[in-house]
Amino acid sequence: MTDPCPSCASGATQPFYEARDLPVRDMFVVPTREEALRQPRGDVALEFCRDCGFIFNAAFDPSLLDYSACYEETQGFSPTFGAFARSLAQRLVERYGLRRKHILEIGCGKGEFLALLCELGDNRGTGFDPAFVPERAPAQAAGRMAVIREFYSEKHAGLRADFVCCRHTLEHIAEVGQFVRMLRRAVGGGTDATVFFEVPDVTRILREGAFWDVYYEHCSYFSPGSLARLLRASAFGVTELYRDYADQYLILTARPAAGPTQPVLPIEEDLGTLPGLVESYNKTSAERVGWWQRRLGKLAAQGARTILWGSGSKAVAFLTTLGIADEVACVVDVNPYRQGWFLPGTGHRIVAPESLAECRPDCVVVMNPVYRREIEEALGRLGVQPEVLTVDAPQAP
Repeated sequence: MTDPCPSCASGATQPFYEARDLPVRDMFVVPTREEALRQPRGDVALEFCRDCGFIFNAAFDPSLLDYSACYEETQGFSPTFGAFARSLAQRLVERYGLRRKHILEIGCGKGEFLALLCELGDNRGTGFDPAFVPERAPAQAAGRMAVIREFYSEKHAGLRADFVCCRHTLEHIAEVGQFVRMLRRAVGGGTDATVFFEVPDVTRILREGAFWDVYYEHCSYFSPGSLARLLRASAFGVTELYRDYADQYLILTARPAAGPTQPVLPIEEDLGTLPGLVESYNKTSAERVGWWQRRLGKLAAQGARTILWGSGSKAVAFLTTLGIADEVACVVDVNPYRQGWFLPGTGHRIVAPESLAECRPDCVVVMNPVYRREIEEALGRLGVQPEVLTVDAPQAP
């Protein structure tokens, strides 16, 4: 028996992928290895909706998660990501005339992007996130930004804004249909407010067999079409929809409409290609898993020291899905708030890049290919020359 689609409520859903006993708090910072190994676990059981293209984890239990101050999601310490975020914020300010406006961000994290929008357009902002840490509020937002340390919900519907931003949050929400309809009610009628979403693109995950991008915290997976269909069915008109960040992210903007709207953008028409990608995902991801198990096993047998660069959810999913431990010595991260802590599920220590000058790895596995150049430059400054592999490395023999 399958589950109804949380996006469109259709019963035309089909299970296609399972991963058991995965850590559920991927982005937690854990103070000891013992505690990291004791972190709660859950199952992933992905189902595909043939009617709207949405993919969801039917085994998801939100009560297992904890978005508290121990949740450390910040990516802004990477120059690559920082440049992307500033460029995106500048584009939004210019494209949507965000000057001296009120910006509302759902899932604002530590507030960096909301602060950028406030700074670049002389705007005022209100953010929502239970993991916000007041002491880390960006200095440039002083006096311009307030953050409410709770989830955005119906009770906040009276707080009107000119621009509603939701970056890398919708994929953490199980009942996406209910959430977007609630947001539409909150935006109200007779308004020019714009809503903005940024989420991972599941099309790439399926095509690449990217098992490292399937993890418990992400219970909802969107293609361009399924994201647009959700917004259109909820009485939004989609104004922009495109891929960005090396085609890893989907960017969507929309405005309220009088009722459901019809697709007009070619990128929305993906129901013809998604079923084939879903059908092949088990085979493609299994081939990836096998290749990495053999490669890391061979490196360990040769006495090579292998480390991962990037300690976020990708690293947790990568290591736990592969079922490996000693083959990887440690995990590197540029975020100082993650350094010295331990990776949930496997207990690998998270270290600063500077430590590599002493431990001198033979192989560095880059958890996100978009950072390869940045990482190679950092390795060069440290005077080490390991083999560098990206997580999507070709499946050579």
